[in-house]
Amino acid sequence: MNDADTMKELAAPVRALLALMAEFGHLPAPHVGISPIFPTRLDLSLHDDLGTFEPWRYALGIAHDDVRFATQGGGLTWVLQGAANYAGVDVRLVAYGDVLQPGAAIGPGGRDAS
Repeated sequence: MNDADTMKELAAPVRALLALMAEFGHLPAPHVGISPIFPTRLDLSLHDDLGTFEPWRYALGIAHDDVRFATQGGGLTWVLQGAANYAGVDVRLVAYGDVLQPGAAIGPGGRDAS
């Protein structure tokens, strides 16, 4: 691991983000993370709607079999994770969403309609 000491050393994930914006600007906006601790990584996280994960997974070319599923928060939150190389940068994609309750009516945005 090589920490970045200057802003210039974060150019690779910034360029990758700009390329993603140009190519996939129509996709849902993720939370974006760029860190000097991992200067060749771009983190994209999606919150509250697991449905936003799929278009990003497809755009980044992450195979279905490479998606990891987990739970957190005592099993109350589902987590989907995938990774890809895009524009020479390690892109980490993660989505968080509420666990679906059996028999719940699901409304727009994946939320309980009751």
